[in-house]
Amino acid sequence: MRAAAQRLLEDSLRFWLERMTDNRNGGFYGRIDGNGILHPDAPKGAVLNARILWSFSAAYRATRNPQYLEAAARAEHYLLEKFCDHDFGGVYWSLTADGKPLDTRKQIYALGFAVYGLSEYALATGDTRAEEAAVKLFDDIEQHSFDSQQNGYLEAFTRQWNPIDDMRLSEKDANECKTMNTHLHIIEPYTNLYRLRRDERLRERLVNLLHIFSERIFDPRNGHLGLFFDEQWRQAERGISYGHDIEASWLLLETALEIGDEKLTESVKQLCSTIARAAGEGLRPDGSMIYERHADGTTDEERHWWVQAENTVGQLWLHRYHNDQEAARRAAESLDYITRQIAVADGEWLWGRHADGQPDTENDLAGFWKCPYHNTRMCLEIMRLTE
Repeated sequence: MRAAAQRLLEDSLRFWLERMTDNRNGGFYGRIDGNGILHPDAPKGAVLNARILWSFSAAYRATRNPQYLEAAARAEHYLLEKFCDHDFGGVYWSLTADGKPLDTRKQIYALGFAVYGLSEYALATGDTRAEEAAVKLFDDIEQHSFDSQQNGYLEAFTRQWNPIDDMRLSEKDANECKTMNTHLHIIEPYTNLYRLRRDERLRERLVNLLHIFSERIFDPRNGHLGLFFDEQWRQAERGISYGHDIEASWLLLETALEIGDEKLTESVKQLCSTIARAAGEGLRPDGSMIYERHADGTTDEERHWWVQAENTVGQLWLHRYHNDQEAARRAAESLDYITRQIAVADGEWLWGRHADGQPDTENDLAGFWKCPYHNTRMCLEIMRLTE
């Protein structure tokens, strides 16, 4: 597995270096479509840029490849200079191709990924400017998004941090003010920032987030995570996301292990085992994991790239930390599916496969949501766990 992961990592990051670097306007291009055609005038998304920053920073930290450091520095500079709102704080949701603010909303999910990328860059380089910027964004999230009355984090705001009518990350999401997805990608960057600086306030926030997952987001009726909630944590029935379940099953345990409290870790470990078993409902005989189950009981059988990556990591964590011997086999089968069905000749992964097995070329190879983050993280986790 290790050799396959190293090969996938090198191939994917080469794609981003060679095809997505924007030498005209700085930073990275906003889109390559599913047929491999570059759209140089496409808008640039905060999530894409922050995930590029995290990916190249993490890859440099693991391999010391100077090309990865150069790309990470490029992403860090562009994020700080262009995406950060120097008047009101936070980061813009999107920019024009030449770097001007386009959608100025403050989506907390995007702030979380900016913290993730900047903290990883600081871990990789010791850069104090990146660390200070990550802490400032953490403060922005806590000041504007944290719900001190009902607990949890609100989804989105206007540029000046006022309430906003449409809080959705994307058109397919429910317009609810609290979501599992955003909370998952707040606990993830907060954990990384805690690696960088053992701050007691940050530790308290992480413990609180673990309690939110166990007491609010986890659904004991079926073992899955709820997806959308109102301000009082009433759940909107919108189905099950197998990919987010398996992703959460290792990210939450990662947080508990980083905190280092034995009693808390054991409790979270049991929770994660339950979530991972529930996610297993989405596994298929070919080693893949399907996308989701709808509220009406029907399933979306598409095999999205990120779900396969998270399934591979989740299975490895089940093997390493839960002593699940069969999980090693499932991880190998998932990786085999990726190498046969998802990774493509020019290095980057397809968006996925349709239910009938045909490649998905309607969705992007690179874009707002198609980033190197899930790919890179899977490869690095395989390399770490199979040393």
